[in-house]
Amino acid sequence: MKSKICRFIIVSLVVAASLMTSCVSQKKVLMLQNERMLDSISSVEYVNKRSFSYKVQPGDNLYIRVSSMDKNFSSFFNQTNTNTSSYGSGSNSSGNASIYLNGFTVSDEGQIDFPYAGKIYVKDLTIEEIQKKIQTIIGEYQKETIVYVKLGVFNLTILGEVSKPGQYQVYQSDINIFQALSLAGNPTDFADRANVKIVHQTTEGSQVVRVNINDADILSNENYYLKPNDIIYVEPLSIKRWGFTSVPYSLIISMISLGVTLFTFFMVTINK
Repeated sequence: MKSKICRFIIVSLVVAASLMTSCVSQKKVLMLQNERMLDSISSVEYVNKRSFSYKVQPGDNLYIRVSSMDKNFSSFFNQTNTNTSSYGSGSNSSGNASIYLNGFTVSDEGQIDFPYAGKIYVKDLTIEEIQKKIQTIIGEYQKETIVYVKLGVFNLTILGEVSKPGQYQVYQSDINIFQALSLAGNPTDFADRANVKIVHQTTEGSQVVRVNINDADILSNENYYLKPNDIIYVEPLSIKRWGFTSVPYSLIISMISLGVTLFTFFMVTINK
């Protein structure tokens, strides 16, 4: 009987130990870790020589404005209306959303339909190349004009171990991976921050890269800044199958209490 009691105690300890080891360590949760900062109070600089050379693809939205001394001339290009037109899905809305609503969506054929100029092929051109192309066309009608072109909206898809997975539209010229993850409510406790996948859409297909947001060196990584239509997939930790994100003290205490109770019961039974 005593041997059975010993085996029971050993099994209980093993179960408790396994529960303890199934907790997520702080090292897997903390972002922007860097050993160089542990022994120094000075700041660390991370250089990221980023060049935004994204090439426009079908489905992208372009914000185009024409500035001219002739107000009537520029207002023709910059007009907004309440009906969807071939050169701008109009609305009187204001703010960032109006950039999308009054922008020019690139068609499946890679074109935009622009006043006077008609259809302009912009697929696989950078924003700077599109600006120069439209500037040349508009210059044939009015010499003293300036054309402004911006990418109207980022489309990002964020999946996996985040609080709010889904598709997001970003109304700014660029965005980094931390800003994107914050839109989705940040990674969950089960997120494998050391293996975050980014799927870039290219002219030849899709490119998958992995980044480690636990490491502060991500700040100088070429994939720190995202591209339009990127897909971010945050993988789950293998520990997720245990279902514990922190030490289950209450469960461990309950098991120990149960073990003590059973041990006491067996001892009383033996003594009888």
